[in-house]
Amino acid sequence: MTDTTPARPLSLAEVEELARQAHAGQTDKAGRPYAEHLAAVAAGVRERGGTAEQIAAAWLHDAVEDAALSEEWLAGAPLSPATKDMVLAVTKRAGEGVEAYTARILATPGALLVKEADLAHNADPVRLAALDDATRERLTAKYATVRALLGLQ
Repeated sequence: MTDTTPARPLSLAEVEELARQAHAGQTDKAGRPYAEHLAAVAAGVRERGGTAEQIAAAWLHDAVEDAALSEEWLAGAPLSPATKDMVLAVTKRAGEGVEAYTARILATPGALLVKEADLAHNADPVRLAALDDATRERLTAKYATVRALLGLQ
């Protein structure tokens, strides 16, 4: 007989550890450990009143996009459907236009808060100051466009 009992969902501590392991060795554009960004986004979601599902999505928000974890892994992971949906909503796809990307975020319950926290950390002036002028200007414009399309101005 096959056990059809669903797996116990991962706790937030387990999601955090999984995300840290998945991104181990990765750095951001300023050369900082990538886990610092994940922790900041999760904290930003928590500070904005996010749910445990949104905090879990914040820890995993770049995992599929950065190929740290596969979409197949996510589909079978012991996470709530809402968390999985949010992770996929904020995952930018190759060749995808910013309008389609932001529309998907807006259409997915809970995803906007995760992306808002992500953008807030990405656009942090202290974080941007570590980048060269051209990169800083390009990213500042990119983040402003995404914020406008998401209605976060």
